[in-house]
Amino acid sequence: MTEQLYNTDAYLRECEATVTEVTENGVVLDRTVFYPGGGGQPNDIGVMVKSDGVELEVSKVSGRGGVIAHTVPEGSLSVGEAVTCRIDWEHRHRLMRTHTALHILCGVVWRDYGAQVTGGNMTPLAGRMDFEFENMSAELTEEIEAAINAEVAADRSIEVKILPRDEAFAIPDLIRTKINLLPEGIELVRTININGLDLQADGGTHVASTGEVGRIKIVGHQSKGRINKRIRIEVTD
Repeated sequence: MTEQLYNTDAYLRECEATVTEVTENGVVLDRTVFYPGGGGQPNDIGVMVKSDGVELEVSKVSGRGGVIAHTVPEGSLSVGEAVTCRIDWEHRHRLMRTHTALHILCGVVWRDYGAQVTGGNMTPLAGRMDFEFENMSAELTEEIEAAINAEVAADRSIEVKILPRDEAFAIPDLIRTKINLLPEGIELVRTININGLDLQADGGTHVASTGEVGRIKIVGHQSKGRINKRIRIEVTD
């Protein structure tokens, strides 16, 4: 198992770590600040710095069963070596802002229209989310855009908690997606709470308050089926 430091501190930019395994999927460490991606959020990128000062590019990170594998140049590390992990902070922070923007969108749409999420994806400062809407119009997206930016202006604080399964699933509407993506048998559930707006299970990285997101602009909408409508956003300073 890899200690996943980003789960409790999304602002941690680097850490010391030790190589525990070298696999065909990449180098496994005892602890890491690199987010492996998931739920539509891409993985972090950055470098590992060896004890002799050599920097190794981390081009891909993947996770399965609590084990995080980092793609670095083949043959560059061995079990037992000490490294410093350092993420590309600008890339991470843009993804944090984007991910929180999508949660604001999700929270507003659920609160005001009761529509569930059917899909989503993001890149730094851009993303899309699909909802169970029968109808979508320019007038409706203008209304939603005004509401989500009001939540940004409210500068709501955002809290991360890791809860026992039973306690987490006692929270009403914890799962906002049409399909429950949480693995069966999971004992601990990580939640993201935008205080006063949105509380749901989530594994990604987020900013500390909605005011840190920046302005959210709805740049397009389209039908993806009879009751499936897509909203595209961009985040600006």
